[in-house]
Amino acid sequence: MSASVKEASQPARSDEPLVVVLGSFPPLKGISPYCVELAKAVSGKVRLHCLSFKRLYPRFLYPGGDSAERERTPDDWLCGGSISRKLTWYNPLGWLAAGLTTPGALLHAQWWTVVLAPVYAVICGCFRLRGKPVVITVHNTRFHEESRWTNGIGRWVLRLGTRFIVHSESNAAVLSGHHGIARDRIAVIPHGTLDLFVKADGDYTSVRHRFGIPAQDKVILMFGAIRPYKGIDTAIQALAEISSLQPRIHLLVAGRLWGDWQPYQELVDQHALCGRVHLHLDYVPSDEVADYFHAADLVLLPYHRFDSQSGVGAVALAFAKPMLVTDVGGLPDLVGEKARILPPGNVPTLAAELRRVFSEPGSLERMREDAAAMAKRYSWTEIAERTRALYADTLGIPV
Repeated sequence: MSASVKEASQPARSDEPLVVVLGSFPPLKGISPYCVELAKAVSGKVRLHCLSFKRLYPRFLYPGGDSAERERTPDDWLCGGSISRKLTWYNPLGWLAAGLTTPGALLHAQWWTVVLAPVYAVICGCFRLRGKPVVITVHNTRFHEESRWTNGIGRWVLRLGTRFIVHSESNAAVLSGHHGIARDRIAVIPHGTLDLFVKADGDYTSVRHRFGIPAQDKVILMFGAIRPYKGIDTAIQALAEISSLQPRIHLLVAGRLWGDWQPYQELVDQHALCGRVHLHLDYVPSDEVADYFHAADLVLLPYHRFDSQSGVGAVALAFAKPMLVTDVGGLPDLVGEKARILPPGNVPTLAAELRRVFSEPGSLERMREDAAAMAKRYSWTEIAERTRALYADTLGIPV
């Protein structure tokens, strides 16, 4: 547990307002890591009740597969708060009951997927009918697979918000410009590091051994759900450009596959990279995440488009891992050295930067120092203070 979480772990005073956080909490996936870190931090500032799910997604609408995890995070992070895990995607009566009967001065909804729009609309709408303000953290200001109907549904939910939180100025611009929300109703509060994955005794060798990667070789990690916008095609082609000059660099792709891997495999075969591109095309359990990041020399986020902040990037910062990112969404906020921010979809530029990173003496060490410094900027103690101040301002009470 990080020092920032420990600092925020004392129970809130009994006269603090009761805040209800609606989101996904373990043992389910979704944005559970973020929700846990937020609850850890703010539970020392306000009294907290968490509304979570027993069944999160309908399987037939979720290409990533079943949302249930095997492991469960202990609830000691609630620090005197409480949690209810009764919501299901298919039971409107449960949504109504939660919205109409859950006590609380304010609802803080963590909004990230169009699949849950009916659940969120009912619960947020009920809180508004009861005269309670609704703060919505908008994790995806545009959905990853955007369409006219998803935009319409998103705006339907956003109309129920009193105030809004996004994680970067670029996300605030999209929320204001694309969705027509007044800028003075939007607060920019960073996405903190996801420290819950960090293990001091993380295994550097197990993942490398599993994939046959020699200890002295370099590993580029692309982690998380495998979706078209993530830029895996760009990464494979960039690796191909440097493969003859730097043959001891490997690309490790780990995450649940959304869609078809075949187009990427054709690129791998075309460039004769079968021994250099390694795949784990499935969900990585929480207790194995650290092994992948310990095994990596560089974390790569070459996204083609993005209107959010990256949970993978927040994990990489927690491990002080060097990162290369593209200039989309909130990704530029993850690195301090602007040379590490690249244009999306540009294979030659990515290849040149990879060549420089792995050949220039001291480059990776400087990037590690940069990542450690950036991690300090995303302190959950500061995030908790700013979030509590937003709650107080929304409720019209002294900070």
